[in-house]
Amino acid sequence: MTTRRFFAVALLVSLLVAGVASYYASSHPDGLEYVAGKTGFGDSAEDSVTADSPLADYQTSGIDDARLSGGVAGVVGVVVMLSLSTGLFWALRRREPHDVDDADRERHDAEV
Repeated sequence: MTTRRFFAVALLVSLLVAGVASYYASSHPDGLEYVAGKTGFGDSAEDSVTADSPLADYQTSGIDDARLSGGVAGVVGVVVMLSLSTGLFWALRRREPHDVDDADRERHDAEV
C-alpha cells in the first residue's frame, strides 16, 4: 500500500467515525462529571467562555437534528485538526538551504 493510499484511507475512516459513529457514543457524563455529581459539587460548575461557540458540546449550532449536528461537528473537527497538523508539519519540516550556492556546497562537502 502506498503512502498516499494509506493517508486517503485513514482520512476516510476518520471522517466516517467522526460523522457517523459519533452518534452512537455514550450520552452519559464522563468521569469528572460523574464524580462531581456524586460528591455534590456538580452544580457549582460555571459555563465555559466558549459555551456559545458554534461547536459547543459536540453539537453544531443551527442544526436541530442531533444526529446530523453531532456528525457535522465531528467532521469539522477532523478537517480543522488535519489542516492545523498539516500546516504545522510543513512549517517545521527540514528544508535544504536555498541561499547556498554550488561553490559553497562543494567547499562544505570537501571539509566533511
